[in-house]
Amino acid sequence: MPALPPIEYADASPRVRAVYDDIMTSRKVDWINNFWKAMANDPAALERTWESVKQVMAPGALDALTKELIYVAVSTTNGCEYCIASHTAAARKKGMTGAMLGELMSVIGMANETNALVNGYRVEVDAAFK
Repeated sequence: MPALPPIEYADASPRVRAVYDDIMTSRKVDWINNFWKAMANDPAALERTWESVKQVMAPGALDALTKELIYVAVSTTNGCEYCIASHTAAARKKGMTGAMLGELMSVIGMANETNALVNGYRVEVDAAFK
């Protein structure tokens, strides 16, 4: 059960509708997902978060698929079911294959395992890595 009720487009204030419209235009979709509907309970946070997401996910040195794969990896490590589903769907739209997802999960699992071992052993960082 959501902590706050989702704000549907029809019930949104003009301020929230402006963000919703930008989301739909930018993403070339005709609907608003539940994350943004939840964020709309705090219009300032909605605006700030959307602007940040737009900036970070915009074309840059990393291609769009790589950015989505990173999002899937971080979301998996953080245990965010919604984010895993959302960004896996986005990655598939950008060309991620089943083989790529499987390999990504192997990398995520290995990184988490070796990170835990390094932390447990309190391994000193090699001078060559500094």
